[in-house]
Amino acid sequence: MAFDVGMLLGNIMNRLSTSDHQSVVSINLFVALICACIVVGHLLEENRWMNESITALLIGLCTGVVILLISGGKNSRILVFSEDLFFIYLLPPIIFNAGFQVKKKSFFRNFSTIMLFGAVGTLISFIIISFGAIGIFKKMNIGDLDIGDYLAIGAIFSATDSVCTLQVLSQDDTPLLYSLVFGEGVVNDATSVVLFNAVQNFDLSHINTSKALQLVGNFLYLFASSTILGVVAGLLSAYIIKKLYFGRHSTDREVAIMILMAYLSYLLAELFYLSAILTVFFCGIVMSHYTWHNVTESSRVTTKHAFATLSFIAEIFIFLYVGMDALDIEKWKFVSDSPGISVQVSSILLGLVMVGRAAFVFPLSFLSNLTKKSPEEKIGFNKQIVIWWAGLMRGAVSVALAYNQFTRGGHTQLRGNAIMITSTITVVLFSTGVFGLMTKPLIRFMLPSPKHLTRMISSEPTTPKSFIVPLLDSAQDSEADLGQHIPRPNSLRMLLSTPSHTVHRYWRKFDNAFMRPVFGGRGFVPFVPGSPTEPSDH
Repeated sequence: MAFDVGMLLGNIMNRLSTSDHQSVVSINLFVALICACIVVGHLLEENRWMNESITALLIGLCTGVVILLISGGKNSRILVFSEDLFFIYLLPPIIFNAGFQVKKKSFFRNFSTIMLFGAVGTLISFIIISFGAIGIFKKMNIGDLDIGDYLAIGAIFSATDSVCTLQVLSQDDTPLLYSLVFGEGVVNDATSVVLFNAVQNFDLSHINTSKALQLVGNFLYLFASSTILGVVAGLLSAYIIKKLYFGRHSTDREVAIMILMAYLSYLLAELFYLSAILTVFFCGIVMSHYTWHNVTESSRVTTKHAFATLSFIAEIFIFLYVGMDALDIEKWKFVSDSPGISVQVSSILLGLVMVGRAAFVFPLSFLSNLTKKSPEEKIGFNKQIVIWWAGLMRGAVSVALAYNQFTRGGHTQLRGNAIMITSTITVVLFSTGVFGLMTKPLIRFMLPSPKHLTRMISSEPTTPKSFIVPLLDSAQDSEADLGQHIPRPNSLRMLLSTPSHTVHRYWRKFDNAFMRPVFGGRGFVPFVPGSPTEPSDH
């Protein structure tokens, strides 16, 4: 008996050690592939077609083919996909860094348009894709899908790929396009996730007006509460660092508290079922405006590069994995007997994505232009084409939501679910590859001379100096303008456009008088023994 128990324990330990060894091998290979992506991406830096996302996708595809051949057609992945891995570990640094590095002046100046595109536009796209899928896929033999699945498809394919888009657009060359597409991408991701969760949680068997209003109210509540949580977390980190001043003993503590407070805001949002994407994004904006100025100079340099590096690695990890997972044999075997149906479903979804995006970009751009007086602030037709095209890319958020809806633990045994997974991967690969490759040339063709846009915002310095631009600032504002009389609007057009400048001035007065004395910010330089105490104001 003792011998049998010993044999059993020995077998268990051997299996555990084998499993641990396989995990170590998998992680080693994945880290090596990330290094390869960085090296190849650097070599292709000047290429007008390629970017880091497409490079990682292609390397992932090639790696998947090699693994598939070595395993005899049984496997194509090193790691098994996990929604938790994506939403808990990979997405937070990407979104936080986007908020931390964003040019706040340009973002908040176009905030109304960003909200139109990100919230209203996503809802329009969701409706078109959902009802289009219901009308078309029910007539096709793709398996058993219920109303919840079709609505989930609408939410899945309404989520744009802000990660790939940010690598294609330039914040300095096309500031208006960047702020619109970037801001829309963040709000769009949050809206898509909220819609997806609502579809899963609501009773869809009896849809009526009250439930629709409840859905709208739920979204408004999530948006407001998520934003407030992010702002509070950012202000709390600024207050703690300003009062305690960790830097007099160790800059490591300053960097650690910033990173951990940002991540804590994301986890708290997840804990309370809020939009963690919005929370960590606004936390990044507030930290860049207050917290970043309360730390020592060495901590400023460290945090700037640390956040950017974490975001960069997470982006490569995501696209590398999506490339490898595209060849997952388990899903493709369900459509091997009818590859034509998979191609049809993918083509229909891609068409619905294009129609759904066009249905809100052009009408909402027209509405936005009605509120703009300056021609430079208006969204011209060429810019509308670029915004429509740049937002057609689908990425990791769509993949993560599709796995959440149509798989259990990364696996599925239902034909309809497998078709939706393979179609999602096909749409992601095609849209990222084709639309991503064509975006740079399209920008150069539609907007051949972006240099004049750079001159227009020459007063707004680039990162890291952009961190010292006042929140909600305006290029025409000066400190002397704060006391000037603000004319009352005498027309609807002025009523819609004047508040932007009005809010800028009032915010600066409030920020200078109340916020900065409490939370720090531009002009506050912590005392360092042996260093000048006079603040530097660029």
